Amino acid sequence: RRYPTVELRAETFNGPTHVPVPSDGAFLKALLFQLRLVDEHVFVEQRDTCTRINHSSVHSVSTAAGELWPVLAFHKSGLIYACVPLVESTLEPRPSLLSVSGLSQGLALLLGIMDYVSPSRKNEAELNAKVGQLRSLLIQACPLGTPLNTDIRSLNGSSFEDIQEMPADKDQPAWRSSSYKGKPQVNVCIAEKVKCMQYDQRDVVDTWQVYGAVNCKCDIEGSAPNVTLSLTLPTNAPPLQDIVVHHCVTSVDPAMLMSTSAEPLHDSVYNGPYKFPFIPPSDSFNLCYYTSQVPVPPILGCYQLVEEGSQIKITVNLKLHESIKNSFEYCEARIPFFNRGPIAQLEYKVSYGQLDLSREKSLLVWVIGQKFPKSLEVSLTGTVSFGTAGKEHPTDYVCTGNTAYVKLYFRIPDFTLTGCYVDQHSVQIFVPGKPKITATRELISSDYYIWNSKAPAPMVYKPL
Repeated sequence: RRYPTVELRAETFNGPTHVPVPSDGAFLKALLFQLRLVDEHVFVEQRDTCTRINHSSVHSVSTAAGELWPVLAFHKSGLIYACVPLVESTLEPRPSLLSVSGLSQGLALLLGIMDYVSPSRKNEAELNAKVGQLRSLLIQACPLGTPLNTDIRSLNGSSFEDIQEMPADKDQPAWRSSSYKGKPQVNVCIAEKVKCMQYDQRDVVDTWQVYGAVNCKCDIEGSAPNVTLSLTLPTNAPPLQDIVVHHCVTSVDPAMLMSTSAEPLHDSVYNGPYKFPFIPPSDSFNLCYYTSQVPVPPILGCYQLVEEGSQIKITVNLKLHESIKNSFEYCEARIPFFNRGPIAQLEYKVSYGQLDLSREKSLLVWVIGQKFPKSLEVSLTGTVSFGTAGKEHPTDYVCTGNTAYVKLYFRIPDFTLTGCYVDQHSVQIFVPGKPKITATRELISSDYYIWNSKAPAPMVYKPL
């Protein structure tokens, strides 16, 4: 797919250093040559010389008009995925890859296409059908040359007959690529992820971070329906910060976007209301992202691992904070043992839940379940001895000796750590008929580590 407006912008940005994209046939021939998929046994200096060794998927492709750069391309399971990202500057001297934002956007789009196409690669008829649908899907995912939704698989359920190459209504924005007929309904889900590093050491500060995303799916008739959604926080809750909004949001208070977690909380921080008026895309999308400086992590933990001769003694204590909803979809602690052999002997005692040993005998899985006990505290003590290490057992360059961790996995439905929620009565939709509003929320663990307090651990933060 070509975007003439993007090619025109490239010509404007690149100036005299601009190299036009050749015809499809010429581009394919040059790309196959560059990827060594043709003439691979012949030494060609401009491609095979030591100065052209490429350690990334970003290539410089030789064309009749000159060197076309950057071309993002990779070969996977018999298919080539390629795009030419826009460089918003001159190409001489060549800018660093990190400064070209189009590369990350292009890679995300190609990976989305690969995720959509690759499951069918063994069935040729199914693969051809999916490739045939790609053009219609790209109209939704990337209507004007900038990727709006890189999850191509999520667009698969759309009715292809409804997709319009050019909107029939001049008021219809480009991101509303298909029309909906039926009863209006809006589904909103606030998903918060909490990252945590706990050390249980006097001279090291524990750290935790909360990241939220508000996902929406709006099935509403009309070419440009207006929706207003509000996020609400409990009284005295920490404010939302680092807010990034979807491009379909029509207006927000600038102070909302200026509130940043880089600054310590003070009186001038934006405390709401968090209102988002927008014209929704046809498919599921993330309305906004945010962070918040919550005062405590949901689960406080302590892990101690001590080596005594040929045995290891472990102690794990976990406590659910009283402000957290004690109702989990799942909650488990995984205790890996790196750079050691299989677990040969295990003696343990758990105050709650059950302990399982993985098939490889290198990981203990403590299944706490869907609730903590009334005391909100659980503990595990045990003694572990190991056999002879083999290649199949996990190794880690960071976790050597007694440097080890417990990693928590949990999901709490109908709960957010910030307290953020969507009041269904605050959702305004300016269309006829009473819309059905569904609002859900969840808290999920992400990289939730509790390090062994009896050994040095990699520090996220060290005091001055």
